[in-house]
Amino acid sequence: MDTEALTAWIREFARLIAANKDELTALDSAIGDGDHGTNMDRGLTAVVSVLDAEPQETPSALFKKVGMTLISKVGGASGPLYGTAFLRMAAAAGDEVDLAKVLRAALDGVIARGKAEPGDKTMIDALAPAVDALAAGQSIQAAADAAAKGRDATIPLVARKGRASYLGERSAGHADPGATSVTLLLTAAATTLGGKA
Repeated sequence: MDTEALTAWIREFARLIAANKDELTALDSAIGDGDHGTNMDRGLTAVVSVLDAEPQETPSALFKKVGMTLISKVGGASGPLYGTAFLRMAAAAGDEVDLAKVLRAALDGVIARGKAEPGDKTMIDALAPAVDALAAGQSIQAAADAAAKGRDATIPLVARKGRASYLGERSAGHADPGATSVTLLLTAAATTLGGKA
């Protein structure tokens, strides 16, 4: 999995976020600040601009650049969480990127930063099953499917972390916006990286 392929993944993630910006914002309007779609789109638009201007030469440099850009451009909790995820991926990326390994590092970083766990109705509910699927030797598409199932499983949950937790029982009945954007990240990986896990 070379830097060019990984860059294509990030670009596809940016495209999917832009295409689903309104849905993400609607989900966040129901249970959060209402800015997840706008914030993520702004951040990933900035990422694409940076990568256009400064193509990165190694996977580690790529993930670090993405992480730093998201931290500086994305507001709310998403910037620090996604930024931490990509910075941890940068630290875990060697010469040959193992997607299961870098996404496990991302998950560990998000858990450490957000102090959330599976079942709290956060992005972890989509990321953890995807990481588990990859660790079990399943395909990237299977990991994306696992993320989607994790996202859907957040719908009946009552949020225990983040802004949505303030709503208590009223947070049930909506998919978590962070879990939804993580599913787009894995969908982008399945599209661009295919069987390269």
